[in-house]
Amino acid sequence: MRYRTLGGLRVSAIGLGTMPLSIEGAPDERRALATVHASLDAGVTLLDTADSYHPPGGEPGAGELLVARALKAYGGRTDDVLVATKGGRGRTDDGGWTVDGRPEHLRRAAQDSLRRLGTEAIGLYQLHKPDPDVPYAESLGAVRELLDLGTVRLAGISNVDAAQIRLAREILGERLVSVQNRYSPEVRDSEEELRLCAELGLAFLPWSPLGGISRSSLDGASAREEDPRFGAFHRIARERGASPQQVALAWLLARSGTVIPIPGASRPESARSSAQAAELELSKAESAELDAL
Repeated sequence: MRYRTLGGLRVSAIGLGTMPLSIEGAPDERRALATVHASLDAGVTLLDTADSYHPPGGEPGAGELLVARALKAYGGRTDDVLVATKGGRGRTDDGGWTVDGRPEHLRRAAQDSLRRLGTEAIGLYQLHKPDPDVPYAESLGAVRELLDLGTVRLAGISNVDAAQIRLAREILGERLVSVQNRYSPEVRDSEEELRLCAELGLAFLPWSPLGGISRSSLDGASAREEDPRFGAFHRIARERGASPQQVALAWLLARSGTVIPIPGASRPESARSSAQAAELELSKAESAELDAL
């Protein structure tokens, strides 16, 4: 496993997104725990969850409780594992998503997350999404209070634009350590935010980093495999003896030294495969070809 820096901490270059383990369609408890443990066995030291990762109609925090159980049941070392959670979103009974950036909600949500994780402080707390009905500075002020109280050690933001990153840096200072936006071979509209994170030294955590690739790999091939957006990923994978998903993760790592992808997984095999992508280094020519798609 290769490593990168997040807020002064040494973390694995690829993390694990645990959302598929706790929302609708999640595997049973045994397989979910085995998936987390497979990641840890492979050297992953960054686990990402959120209080809103639960089935529709369920209690908030199912994902956080699962991560806590997985770490407790793991037979190996966990003191170097950074658990990142998020607050500020919720679920509706029909499976939709809500947003709540009110300071009073965030303060209460963080305390609830801390209780579920069972730790002295939340390692990385991320404001899940700006609330259009609440000034972003007010939401960030609540996160700053949580940092000052010691409830949270490090702070991150998610689903933001460049202006919001700059505002968060003004309010949180160097305790802002990460930005989590959607970014993948298919969705690249956070280029400006990625560059700004590199400039500011913030970790950039792409969520849904395998967008497009996984759908083009169903049953080993599909009509989409010939799509020029994804065909090069498949060709390079065949040439390098890797999977298209591993090539996609390697490409993300090559985009910037601050990028730390957090692919989701619902099977131990997928978790191990994603972690192994950290060892795949693309050539400059390969990276340039994929950049240009």
